[in-house]
Amino acid sequence: MASILVYYGTGEGQTATVAERLAATLDERGHDATVVDAATRPIDLDIADFDAVLVGTSIHMGDPQQSVVQFVSANAEALAERPTGLFQLSLSSATDDPEGRAAAADYVDSFVEQTDWQPDRIGLFGGALRYSEYGFLKRLVMKRIAKDATGDTDTSRDYEYTDWHEVEAFANDFSAFVEGRLGERPPADDG
Repeated sequence: MASILVYYGTGEGQTATVAERLAATLDERGHDATVVDAATRPIDLDIADFDAVLVGTSIHMGDPQQSVVQFVSANAEALAERPTGLFQLSLSSATDDPEGRAAAADYVDSFVEQTDWQPDRIGLFGGALRYSEYGFLKRLVMKRIAKDATGDTDTSRDYEYTDWHEVEAFANDFSAFVEGRLGERPPADDG
């Protein structure tokens, strides 16, 4: 099966958790998924070693992780030669509000414009609020943002908005897409 790079940048760790779940789902389908944190492995990673690439970023204050933007920009040609996907985590994706969902889509459009990259598949997932990990100022800012996005302003607890079924469905969809593009047969169902 395919070797798949899952390259991500995270601010507070939720994108890392999603990247690991994506990789586990891809592995369950028989692929060889490698998870790489942009903070530990800069843009010099050789994409030619992989059949497909998933790129993930968290969105903070409307902006993606700059290390991920740099990685994609530096590797745009190699990304265009293989199946790719983008997943992003934001509070805007955590809401059913049409304006919030539109904002999440706008973040993708902005990312595509910044990097000149057209991913084949896109996944938008709710992120998390880690009030317990924020300093005073960040807690105050995030409380204001959360008031409009989710309404969760109780800073005495943390909130997770990631729909794990949605994450697994995205991984399975991407896997099927990769299998189709590479002419591979999906794994046999043993059930």
